[in-house]
Amino acid sequence: MKQQSLASQGVFEKYGRKSRREVFLEEMEQIVPWSALEALVSPHYAKAGKGRQPVGLSIMLRTYFVQQWFNLSDPGVEEAMYESAALRRFVGVDLGMAPAPDETTVLGFSHLLEKHDLGGLMLEAVNVHLEARGIKIATGTIVDATILHAPSSTRNASGERDPEMHQTRKGNQWYFGLKAHIGVDSKEGHVHSVATSAASVADCHMLPELLHGEERKVCHPTDEDLSVGTPVWGDGGYQGQTEVIQEAAPKAQDITCKRTRFKNYVDELQRKNNRSKSSVRAKVEHVFRILKRVFGFDKVRYRGIAKNHNRLCANFALVNLYLHRKRLAVLGQ
Repeated sequence: MKQQSLASQGVFEKYGRKSRREVFLEEMEQIVPWSALEALVSPHYAKAGKGRQPVGLSIMLRTYFVQQWFNLSDPGVEEAMYESAALRRFVGVDLGMAPAPDETTVLGFSHLLEKHDLGGLMLEAVNVHLEARGIKIATGTIVDATILHAPSSTRNASGERDPEMHQTRKGNQWYFGLKAHIGVDSKEGHVHSVATSAASVADCHMLPELLHGEERKVCHPTDEDLSVGTPVWGDGGYQGQTEVIQEAAPKAQDITCKRTRFKNYVDELQRKNNRSKSSVRAKVEHVFRILKRVFGFDKVRYRGIAKNHNRLCANFALVNLYLHRKRLAVLGQ
């Protein structure tokens, strides 16, 4: 264990208990595949030379994850480091030996990840890590999308809203921002595909990007499974897309919710079928709950689709780990 300076030790504390934040960080310490993720970033990260020495990659990657878990801005994560000893211990910052990464360094690290599309690679690496522990993407896919708000004000330097964001109406309410489209494994419930668009883009337009093409594998196949394929689940926004689904995954079965209300009657049988489908589709809502309520990511932080897509991919990688944290903790023992 690395020797600590007196600045990092609570030598005069007599009483104390672990906060929820400390418990959360201890769980993440155990289940995040640090070596695999650092290996992704390492080829692109600055190397030590004769000039200013770069902050350690491990510290920067942990700082970036802390920023995502607690939905902190660049100045906010720097401030949090100085306020919270628990965060400093997790990240590996010892104020007796070096300062916490400043907001400019944090911003530069985010730009590095965006430039090399490392958010998407992190999602792939996490899913490989899960598969190695028996949590495989091997069944059908649930597709869905959620709206993330963007600032609609024009009181900024450019005097205009983000040109890549658009507004859409859901029910009687208007929203301005982007849509996060995801494909989720129907058995294990974790994300395997992510697509990002303006909020005005219909859910069904992004459907081909959310299927991995192997929506036909089952753990214990029967004759019926092999004849109809493994299903693609979706809400009413994806109805009528059978041909699109079969182009992306030839042996997949379209199990999307169908229309029930017509001019002169209500199809009660189809309503019953839709309720049964919704019991499976509920898994995708668990993912969105973690993203928005646990991590606090319900508003975009950056302008433009590309930057926010990279952040979304990194967040969904962390969502997958959080979703399976108890199983991973047992498997890691």
